Amino acid sequence: MDLSRRGLFGGVVAGAALTALPAGVSARASDGGCETRIDWESFLGEQDLVWHRIPRAWYEGPFLGNGFLATSVYREPGANAVRFTVDHAKVQDHRPQFGNEWGVARLPVGRVLLTPVGTITGVDLRLDLWNAELRGKIVTDRGELAVRLFVHATKSLLHLEVRASGGERATLAFQALAAVSPRTIREPPPATFPPNPEPVTRTVNGLTLVTQEMVAGGQTATAVRISQRRGRAEVLLSVDHSFPDRTAEATARTTVITALAPEVLRQQHQRWWHRFYRKSFVSVPDGLMQSFYWIQLYKLASGARAEAPIMPTSGPWLEPTPWPSVWFNLNAQLEYWPALASNHLELDPIPRSIAENQQILVDALRPEFRSDSMGLRRSTDPTFQDAGFVGSPLHPSPDPEIGNLPWLLHNAWLHYRHSMDERVLRDTVFPVLRRSTNYYLHFLRKGDDGRLHLLPTYSPEYGMAPDCNYDLALLRWSCRTLIESARILRIADPLLSRWQEVLDQLVEYPADAGGFMVGAGVPFAKSHRHYSHMLAVYPLCEVNWEQPERRDLIARSLKHWLSFEGALRGFTFTGAASIAAQMTAGDDALRYLREFVARFAQPNTSYFEAGPVIETPLSAAKSLQDMLVQSWGGLIRIFPAVPSAWQDVTIHDTRTEGAFLVSAVRRGGRTRFVRVRSEAGQPCRVRTGIESPLEVRGCAWSLHDGVVSLELRRGGEALIHARGERDFTIAPVRVTSPARRWGLPALPPGGGVVPVDLSGSFDNDGLSNEFTARDGDFDGSGNTYPAAQLPQTGSVTDDGVPFEFHNGDEASRNNVVCAGQTVAVPVGRYGKVHVLAAGDTGNVEAAGALSYADGSAPVVFRVTAWQQRPQFGESEPVATTVMHTPSGPVPRQVSIFHQFVAVDPARELSAVILPRTGGPRLHVFAITLEKPK
Repeated sequence: MDLSRRGLFGGVVAGAALTALPAGVSARASDGGCETRIDWESFLGEQDLVWHRIPRAWYEGPFLGNGFLATSVYREPGANAVRFTVDHAKVQDHRPQFGNEWGVARLPVGRVLLTPVGTITGVDLRLDLWNAELRGKIVTDRGELAVRLFVHATKSLLHLEVRASGGERATLAFQALAAVSPRTIREPPPATFPPNPEPVTRTVNGLTLVTQEMVAGGQTATAVRISQRRGRAEVLLSVDHSFPDRTAEATARTTVITALAPEVLRQQHQRWWHRFYRKSFVSVPDGLMQSFYWIQLYKLASGARAEAPIMPTSGPWLEPTPWPSVWFNLNAQLEYWPALASNHLELDPIPRSIAENQQILVDALRPEFRSDSMGLRRSTDPTFQDAGFVGSPLHPSPDPEIGNLPWLLHNAWLHYRHSMDERVLRDTVFPVLRRSTNYYLHFLRKGDDGRLHLLPTYSPEYGMAPDCNYDLALLRWSCRTLIESARILRIADPLLSRWQEVLDQLVEYPADAGGFMVGAGVPFAKSHRHYSHMLAVYPLCEVNWEQPERRDLIARSLKHWLSFEGALRGFTFTGAASIAAQMTAGDDALRYLREFVARFAQPNTSYFEAGPVIETPLSAAKSLQDMLVQSWGGLIRIFPAVPSAWQDVTIHDTRTEGAFLVSAVRRGGRTRFVRVRSEAGQPCRVRTGIESPLEVRGCAWSLHDGVVSLELRRGGEALIHARGERDFTIAPVRVTSPARRWGLPALPPGGGVVPVDLSGSFDNDGLSNEFTARDGDFDGSGNTYPAAQLPQTGSVTDDGVPFEFHNGDEASRNNVVCAGQTVAVPVGRYGKVHVLAAGDTGNVEAAGALSYADGSAPVVFRVTAWQQRPQFGESEPVATTVMHTPSGPVPRQVSIFHQFVAVDPARELSAVILPRTGGPRLHVFAITLEKPK
């Protein structure tokens, strides 16, 4: 598969280059002979996101949160206002009989609208990661509005301050939203689904209280205090959700009334975040990936807490989405992986959630399995509640997907391994894994070959197969983990012999010339975003690169998987990066990560597939961690897959399995030293990559085949280095591959090209995703472009001309059907008007006009129909392999063309008048103006 070279910059990030800190800043002595020199505020300031254009959607704008209360910031669609969304992770419906899409779906709360007197003309905003605060200004034609916003790190409090200058004055207002599932983006609620009551708003002693009663019982409440005086406006806001009790209103009201002064709240908030960041450190010489990594840690801490609900697909933020609940066939697992190595176990709610909701896991199964088993439905609320039963191969089912619970338990096992907290193993992992494994045992059968075979089960998102590799991998891991756990816990379990029998007799993974199959008789033979068939390799490591006899299988499987374009998505490439990291192929791992950024990462590092999905960018942070340190299989591997271009790397207090905190420094392409601190006194084996002769300080040690074994007690630490090494400084590395900042850059005022913002004129949805081909209608017959094969990053460049491209949420509009509209453009002298466009039912030759300061002039737009090859000399920057129809995808190329019309460079252009087209119609996706040379 040829991966693109796009995305190093490509409209994804903007701003100043990243630079390393000067040595000697903020020095702090550390145990073991190391010294840290990290100026945290300066270093994180280099990773901040900045906006010099107003964001138009959630995937472009700033985002803040505390695992419960959350907000994102962007322009109010169709209005001269700025939206501050108000969302809360606990706010959901509680009617599981109606399923996860409606009955236990996340529900919206409201939004704060900031409306200026003048027309918004620009912004200069900065998301300060170090302080978790948004600051900057909104510029209008009447003046400026300075804004400052934070969501308190530990309290359900949002504080927004606006200061006006010039002739400006801002109005702030809270707007409550109806408690209806955002699934309405795809379809209306079922006719039998009683709607929740409308929210009720009242004012008590200057405090606005919005109470949302629920049909199922309980309530959501928002308390808002808005003060406006002398050019200054403030909002203090709190949200609470209670079920089945009706205490939310009292809680939200009390939280606002008793809140301390904003400056005191801000200090509390900043102290939490400063402690958070200092728990670990990563620095690489790649500016793009370094800033991306730190933004993901900020995102994770904004969206997650151990005491918070497991994040749904969109995190605590809520936007229109067909997926308003928690998904467990990949999403939830990927969300929390980066919390482990980054030393932030306080963000992981999975062990607690499993421990607290075991009866629901029992009830998720059909009654005949409940005596000894547990299971987890594919999508539920954060307590695992939903309608229906987990699939069973013994009952008619189109998708008996039975691996979700053991895969989630793998996360809990990793939490145990990184903390060595035996309570997690004894009270959660072992008893629940025992029951989830029992569920598998119901479906094993002895074959004529004497091996144990699994009845047909469902490989996530691909299909059914007997001896499904996804489930064989999870079953092997489950039995192996149960045996190890019983040994650790000193439990003589009567099922020990059965688990060992499964390990001894389970059929081998089905494979063919392409590598891992989906299952017996079902080859991997189509484009597929999910690596479910390769779960044995990653993350389970049941099949791994350190088994020489398995290397060819792993390499063939990875290559074959990626060879099918079409349905590949963001987490395809983050998964591929982590598999390549296990293969010690650092250059490949980096190439896959950059492919993810180029094709899928949005301006604020978010990601979408029909709606917001938070797991993929977070899993990319895990992929980077996998390149720098791995600890599976009882061995810590230092810098196992560092790309050749990364000569210098620093990691500090990275948490590994065995509850070790590891620091290491690579300079000039060589690992200089490794420091290991033990929290649990576990056996410690480290592959350092340091050339002999070695020295080890702090404990007894031995060396065998490149692996250092350390005899560390609980609380002990060791420093490993090459003989003669004397510099044990932990500091940021110099960035040798700089990148512009994430966020939105200003449009180039004096450059050669000027993209035009068409978003306010869009009136057609011509795109659909692979999950619902009925979303959108490009040609009047319900046919659409496949969103997965179109540019994802908000931009596309052809022949050096950049275009703004919109491939957003499901049901969003993304093009203009030409009907004589007048599109205002920045007034100036230009040589060409470039368009991304296509005809629908046929080629288009239609008259439009260019509006100059001194009059107008006719022009003719000639653009080819989307199902044909270029007829009018256009280029073809966007071409797909399939077309979506109401009945599903069909193999047919559809294209979007790049055409231009000439402009009189001696006259000042002020607007483009689009042609009137009927049948066929001309669809314009983007316009860019080119200045005369």
